[in-house]
Amino acid sequence: MKHPIVFAAFLAVAVPFLPSSLRAHPAQDAEIKFPQASPAATLKQRVGLTDIEIAYSRPSAKGRKIMGGLVPFGQVWRTGANAATKLTLSTDLGIEGKLVPAGTYALFTIPGESEWTVIVNKVIGQWGSYSYDEKNDELRVKVKPVAMQEFMETMTIEVGNLRDDSAVLSIAWEKTRVPIKLETDLVAVLVPQIKAAMAGTGKKPYFAAAMFYYDHDLDLKEALGWMDAAIKEQPDAVWIVYRRGLILAKMGDKKGALAAGQASLEMAKKAGGSLGEEYTRLSEALIASVK
Repeated sequence: MKHPIVFAAFLAVAVPFLPSSLRAHPAQDAEIKFPQASPAATLKQRVGLTDIEIAYSRPSAKGRKIMGGLVPFGQVWRTGANAATKLTLSTDLGIEGKLVPAGTYALFTIPGESEWTVIVNKVIGQWGSYSYDEKNDELRVKVKPVAMQEFMETMTIEVGNLRDDSAVLSIAWEKTRVPIKLETDLVAVLVPQIKAAMAGTGKKPYFAAAMFYYDHDLDLKEALGWMDAAIKEQPDAVWIVYRRGLILAKMGDKKGALAAGQASLEMAKKAGGSLGEEYTRLSEALIASVK
């Protein structure tokens, strides 16, 4: 066509009426995003002073037999899908009674009907377990699986039963849960730091230190002294007065605990609001326990 302006005008009118097969489809050139068969997940949990991070892919059963089927017994498993599950520890951590140094590892398992082997391997970034080599293991421990009543469609790793110095890491799928004990020697780490802080200059962590000693059954007499110091700093803090009563009760001083409970009850009633309601309930329970 000799007249480009006329030709352009013709296209503007004609293209909308062309068959769909002759039109351009920009969407066909765009990248199509499909859902992952085993979506990636990252679990972060602090246990004591240790930050735990677990990165893994979560397969689902989708009607398949899992344990002894898709996940064979007696073979090394990546403990998930895709790349081997990655475990990162910010400090040394006890796993089933054996110490694992701080660092990043691959987490493998060998499933069994009555016993699982949990493996912490030094080589990360492995795809599946195809290149797994036992010589690179940092840890191998045996654990007992637990049967679950409810069916779990998607494989799940979680950290529960949290305490200051322990927790339980669980691997669960189908009707099987595998509990793994985690422990950290928090007392050995913190007590020297507490003593150094109390002997030094500057603000002292009286309340936190007293509660740590209380929670871990350490020197309760020393804990009581720190709690008294905390009350001097915050005489109107009902939560401190109440916890002073807890320490006295644990020491076997029922009379002192009763007096502290009555004092915190009176303070709670004066405080009012949700804080007052909470510590009224707690103080009444403390009083009842030592009468």
